[in-house]
Amino acid sequence: MTIHSHSNSPSQDYSRLSKLVIGALGIVYGDIGTSPLYALRECFSQGHGVPLTFDNILGILSLIFWVLIITISLEYVTFIMRVDNRGEGGILALTALTLRRWQDYPKQRWWLIVLGLFGASLFYSDGIITPAISVLSAVEGLTIASPIFDQYLLPITLGILIGLFLIQRRGTASVGAFFGPIMLLWFSTLALLGFLQIIQEPRVLAAINPLYALDFFINNQWHGYVVLGSVVLVVTGGEALYADMGHFGKQPIRVAWFSLVLPAILINYFGQGALLLQQPEAIQSPFYLLAPNWALYPLIFLATAATIIASQAVISGAFSLTRQAIQLGYCPRMKIDYTSEETAGQIYVPWVNWALLIAVIALVLGFQSSSNLAAAYGIAVTGTMVITTSLAFIALRSRWEWKRSASRLAIVVFLGIDLSFFTSNLLKVPHGGWFPLVIGLILFTCMVTWKRGRELLFERMAPDLLPLEDFFEMIRYSPPTRVYGTAIFMISNQTGVPPALLHNLKHNKVLHERTVFLTVLMQDIPEVSPKDRIDIQTLGDGFYRIVAHYGFKEHVDVPKLLEECQPLGLEFEMMETTFFLSRETLIPSSKRQLPMALWRKRIFISMLRNSRSATDFFNIPTNRVIEIGTQVSL
Repeated sequence: MTIHSHSNSPSQDYSRLSKLVIGALGIVYGDIGTSPLYALRECFSQGHGVPLTFDNILGILSLIFWVLIITISLEYVTFIMRVDNRGEGGILALTALTLRRWQDYPKQRWWLIVLGLFGASLFYSDGIITPAISVLSAVEGLTIASPIFDQYLLPITLGILIGLFLIQRRGTASVGAFFGPIMLLWFSTLALLGFLQIIQEPRVLAAINPLYALDFFINNQWHGYVVLGSVVLVVTGGEALYADMGHFGKQPIRVAWFSLVLPAILINYFGQGALLLQQPEAIQSPFYLLAPNWALYPLIFLATAATIIASQAVISGAFSLTRQAIQLGYCPRMKIDYTSEETAGQIYVPWVNWALLIAVIALVLGFQSSSNLAAAYGIAVTGTMVITTSLAFIALRSRWEWKRSASRLAIVVFLGIDLSFFTSNLLKVPHGGWFPLVIGLILFTCMVTWKRGRELLFERMAPDLLPLEDFFEMIRYSPPTRVYGTAIFMISNQTGVPPALLHNLKHNKVLHERTVFLTVLMQDIPEVSPKDRIDIQTLGDGFYRIVAHYGFKEHVDVPKLLEECQPLGLEFEMMETTFFLSRETLIPSSKRQLPMALWRKRIFISMLRNSRSATDFFNIPTNRVIEIGTQVSL
């Protein structure tokens, strides 16, 4: 008997929702939940030239309040989460969705790809900066407890970060169950600390009035605009709401935000503001000075745990983004370890892990403090926000055919706010904002070069492919010797004969009695329905074509794929099957075989040489594989 989800009792539905909400606290809200450690402090940094007056404190609190309401509650939680790629969110999933609706507009598609890839590149910058600034800001609380810790801040921070990256290969399954409860305790602590301070200075609640934000800009003018670059730190992690939508669903993320996360962080920010009204000198660390002396060390420990969880979330996000980039053709094949048999989303990408670790260590040693890192952080966050908002509204309008007036009004409000934050952060480029832009540009160049290089390589090799009809005529005219067994040739082109087959026939003078052309196509959707997975075509004379379809969240396992062919009438015995793969050796040439600059050709060739072999990536048994090399001049 099949039990459908709608037959669940209300208590079962509530229990399931509660578990998902707790899980979302640990994975989705770690980043935005730890921003109270440094955000308000940075708004009053000396470089902004904004004095600690009553009006300025309430003005910045009013900005924080309305930014959280408009940017997170309305823009992300209410609108952008409506744009999903079959339940999946994130910058590349959104790009794939948008491209699908602009198939017949090549110029527009090119610009959409550029936007999406640069947004993804900035997300990697976020993955580098978040662990550094989060852990460093938590550990800096030790200097509030005792000046003796000043000289140990960097070693302690680096020790925690190195340990975090070292355990990534074990997967998050063993510790994931603790993330939610720890973050529940963290948000409860945020609310309690803020509430105890607010009741001592209730005047701070007047900051809910948006007129205080307006007066702040009128009174501070240029300095008020500059402060926006720090105010945006309160929404760091907003992208996670959208990116993790596929893991938890929209409802748990929304319930967690409105019922706990938003109230807790607002109460804490207002509590910090109340403290500053009474003790302006507390600006050195308004978060930690909310706590009584006896609670300082436990709070530092809890804050460190929360920042580790926040860092874990962005690291896992970088792994997931890399897998999507590989599947969608924007990144070379890499080794991907699946760390959980139950949860396909729990993966570990060794190359990305160690690259992030090296970058994070360099970042901590180079910037030294969370205040110095704040400038770099804002660029990555606001750049991603601008791109996500732009792509989302393009998708919204084409998906639901929004009226032009409604679309323009939404863009003016949300994109206008995002652009204000982004341009304000551009002022920080000389002071650290250059870092995410440089990282983003490097990664963007690599992804665009890989995508374009593969397209041009296929175009370069296509004229050399023998048409299938000519091949069949050739073997009918001069039949080769047929040998026992099955040969599978993997090829991306569905119209020609695999070069590996021609090389094998030329040198070994034989054909297997059953020959299969296998093509794996990656779709721009997260998952492909099992009934749409495999297409089998009988070509005659013992030849077959198999076309397999996969989504960008799925793992391609060729042996399992062949097992799924059995109900469709094509059965395989692995010990009687041989896989033939082509491996191209590329040689850069100054001649214009490919319309690509020589330096980009060298980058593409280097990426191709270091990409993971198809044997490992598709999980093909190595003792059943024969690789046949071909040399191509670019």
